[in-house]
Amino acid sequence: MEKLVIEGGKPLSGSVRIHGAKNAALPILAACTMAAGVHRIGNVPDLLDIHVMLDILRALGCKAELAGDVVSLETLSMNSSHVPEELMGQMRSSIFLMGPLLSRFGEVQVHQPGGCAIGERKIDLHLKGLHALGATIEESGNTITCRAGRLRGADIALDYPSVGATENIMMAAALAEGITTISGAAREPEIQDLQNFLNAMGAKMIGAGTDTITIEGVERLTPRAYRIIPDRIVTGTLMIAAAVTKGSVTLERVNPAHLTSVIHVMKRAGVQIAASDDIMTVSSSSRPKAVERVITSPYPSFPTDLQAQMMVFLALAEGTSVMKETVFEGRFKHVDELTRMGADIRVDRSCAYIRGVPRLYGATVEATDLRAGAALVIAGLACSGTTVVEQVHHIDRGYDRIENMFRRLGAKIERYSPIRQLKVP
Repeated sequence: MEKLVIEGGKPLSGSVRIHGAKNAALPILAACTMAAGVHRIGNVPDLLDIHVMLDILRALGCKAELAGDVVSLETLSMNSSHVPEELMGQMRSSIFLMGPLLSRFGEVQVHQPGGCAIGERKIDLHLKGLHALGATIEESGNTITCRAGRLRGADIALDYPSVGATENIMMAAALAEGITTISGAAREPEIQDLQNFLNAMGAKMIGAGTDTITIEGVERLTPRAYRIIPDRIVTGTLMIAAAVTKGSVTLERVNPAHLTSVIHVMKRAGVQIAASDDIMTVSSSSRPKAVERVITSPYPSFPTDLQAQMMVFLALAEGTSVMKETVFEGRFKHVDELTRMGADIRVDRSCAYIRGVPRLYGATVEATDLRAGAALVIAGLACSGTTVVEQVHHIDRGYDRIENMFRRLGAKIERYSPIRQLKVP
C-alpha cells in the first residue's frame, strides 16, 4: 500500500485551484445513462471513485474516457442494467444508477453498495422512493432487483433528508409519467447541480436547494455538455490546512456560498477569511480559539465530511471544544490516530470533547476512511516532525493527488509506493 510522508511545521502559502465535486460528478455521470447519445462532462476530478464509476458504466456497455478533467461518455451502446457486484462493492455511490437504469430499461439489478466504513448507511429510502413511483422490488441475499414499466409520479415524503435517496428519486422521476413531489428533500449544492444538469437535458424540475422538489416527467432527455461545480469539501479541507499551519492560502474556482457554516466556525476561532466571486483567501498567524460546540448536520449546517478535518483544527485550538456528530455514528475512528499524535480528545457516544494542545507530533498513522485520511494529512502538515499516513487509497477516493495539491502551497509531502524504499528520519 502507498504511504504519504510529511515533514510538518511549515506554513502553507500560495494559491491553488479547486477541482470539481466528486459528490456532484458521480450522480451526474449516472444520470447520463438516461439519455442515449454522447455526453461531455467537464471539471470532473481524477479520483478513484470516478474511475470505479466509469468502469461500471463500461461494464453496462457504455464507452467512457476521462481526458484531463473531461469525461466523454457514449451511452447509445448500453446493453445491460445489471451492475456488477465486484464493482458495486467498491463504491457506495454506485447506488445512484438504480433510478436512471430503471427508467431507461424498466429493470435494474444492483447489490448492497460498498464505500467507507463510517457507520450504518441504509438504502431503504432509495427503495421506498422507487416503490412509490411504481417499481416492484425483490431482494435475494445481497442482490436487489427493481422492475417497472413507465414509472408514475407520486408524492414522496422522506423521513430523513438523504442526499442519495433525493438524487435517485429525482433521476427516476425525470422520465416518469406525471408529477412527483419530494418533501423532506436534502438541500445540498450537489443536488442543485444535478437538477441543473437534468434540466439542461430537457427535464422539468424545480426546488433543489429547498426541502421540496417538484418534477414534471418528460418523454425523453437529450445529451448536453455540462461543467461540474467545485468541491466544497476539498475547499474546506484546504481552508482548515491553511489555518492550522498558520499560513495564507488563496483558493480559486470556489463557491463561498456553499461553505457558510464552515466560514462561520473558522471566523469565530479567529481565522481571517476574505471571499469574492470564486476566490477565497484564508490566513491565520496565531493559534485558533476554541469553539464551544460544533454540530454536524445536513446542509446547510456544518458538514459531516469536514468533521474529522475540523477536529484537527480544534485539537490545536486554545481552550476546550465539543464536536457532536449527528449524521454517522461510526465517524470518530480518526480520534485514536490523532491521540497518537498528541491530541487530547475524549469520545462519549456521539460527542468528542477536545482539549486543545499547543502542538502535535509526527507519528505513523492509518487513514481509516476518506475524510479521516485528509484530517491526518492536515495534522501532519501542522505538527512537529515526520508523519507517515498509511492506507492512502482511502484518500484517493476524494482528493486528486492530495500531495500535489499541498506541494503547490509549499508543503513537504511525498508519496511512496511499496516498490520504492521508504526512509523516514
